[in-house]
Amino acid sequence: MRRRDREITEFDEIVKVIEKCEVCRLALNDGEYPYILPLNFGMELIDGKITFYFHGAPEGKKYELIQRNNKASFEMDCSTRLVTILEDGNCTMEYESVIGQGTVEIVPDDQKERALDILMKHYHKEDFPYNKAVIPRTKVFKMTVERCTGKRRMKH
Repeated sequence: MRRRDREITEFDEIVKVIEKCEVCRLALNDGEYPYILPLNFGMELIDGKITFYFHGAPEGKKYELIQRNNKASFEMDCSTRLVTILEDGNCTMEYESVIGQGTVEIVPDDQKERALDILMKHYHKEDFPYNKAVIPRTKVFKMTVERCTGKRRMKH
């Protein structure tokens, strides 16, 4: 990381940033160019390891790419705010972000409901009674994070 002064070094602080984010961008290998997907997600922490859960339609390009190469990168950001400094004739952006890498795999059918519950909890802090009839028509996949870094720039 070039700007060490902006690095978030504490794991618990990185987790707090992740909890604030609403979208995780997953980058899959598609040969010449990466294939990037903006996804809703849920997070699970077990023994200091992060697992992200995602969901989608039962078929599509992302699954073909995961089958060929399940190594992926991710990015998420939040707390963005444009800061204009009139006296300097300058502007900058405040932000918090997390990037990292890991492996992606399809969640087996018998674990999908639990994974979707984790995903829903990220957006609804209380239990949200979603329609369980969608489970058979939904594919769930997860990323086991192998490494990640956090970064923050706040002017105030």
